[in-house]
Amino acid sequence: QVQLVESGGGLVQAGGSLRLSCAASGRTFSSYAVAWFRQTPGKEREFVAAIRPSGGGTYYADSVKGRFTISRDNAKSTVYLQMNSLKPEDTAVYYCAGRWVVVTTTANEYDYWGQGTQVTVSS
Repeated sequence: QVQLVESGGGLVQAGGSLRLSCAASGRTFSSYAVAWFRQTPGKEREFVAAIRPSGGGTYYADSVKGRFTISRDNAKSTVYLQMNSLKPEDTAVYYCAGRWVVVTTTANEYDYWGQGTQVTVSS
């Protein structure tokens, strides 16, 4: 069982940066793949980035590649999403999600979800 809590969202101007954190509870966090998804009203949850349990592999949506960086610190049971060069279209509620071992970019394949954190980018 893993519980996830996101933090770090807020309001930022276009071109700015934010760093989201996803803090996990549970002794086996280092065995979980973790992903970030985002959602805007009326739309399905969209894949943003994912990272393997060891941190050795990372995956990104084309829309954020080169601007966002996912990383993890297993000693702190935390996954980060560094977001640079933010655009108004990045505005969404951002969720972190976890699943056992195997990383995937599909939302419904993740078993554990945080409550979400709002990111708003003004133009």
